[in-house]
Amino acid sequence: MVMEEKRNVNARLEAFCDGVFAIAITLLIIDIKIPSVTAITSKQDLYHAIGHLLPNILAFLLSFITIFITWVNHHEAMKLVHKTSAHFIYANGFMLLTVVFIPFPTSLLGEFVLTESASPAVAIYSSVFGIQSIAWALMCLAALNPANLLLKSERAVRLARQNLKRSYYAFVLYAGCTVLAFWFPLTIAVVVATTWIIWLIIGINLKDDNRA
Repeated sequence: MVMEEKRNVNARLEAFCDGVFAIAITLLIIDIKIPSVTAITSKQDLYHAIGHLLPNILAFLLSFITIFITWVNHHEAMKLVHKTSAHFIYANGFMLLTVVFIPFPTSLLGEFVLTESASPAVAIYSSVFGIQSIAWALMCLAALNPANLLLKSERAVRLARQNLKRSYYAFVLYAGCTVLAFWFPLTIAVVVATTWIIWLIIGINLKDDNRA
């Protein structure tokens, strides 16, 4: 009965997280609006208006990918634990906070990345992922706490330690990107986008490892 209750708590927590991820990923599209009909008098006007939206569309795609990868990694991380704790729940909530905040810097990035005001937009965008890496570290530390015994096996402990190490690397990377964004905003925007391709590869490898 106790084990069944623990599984139910984990299932409820993951279901709640899935809902938050779904809402956050849906909110990304809100700022991409169809050009006003009154401003369009020809095909060229429409092409020009769509071209103006291109940075917003690219920012949307990047953030869609980042939230999706975060969801995949979160799903795989939840497979490592067989119960939860107060510290783990609150660390998980902190991570969700960074996820639901992503639509705001995404809007900033789309509007200002190709302007002279790009620096703060890119810096804020990058800093969100630096803060998210702190949340991941807190989740891993809560799971690894020997007093809680949240992890299912020695293999789960090994994977949690790997995730903790990656979260430290991610914090250093995104903290550095946040600072450098004030001088090299476009370069840092490309670097941040590239790192998420790397996280995608890591996420796929982690998923395969968990199935082994």
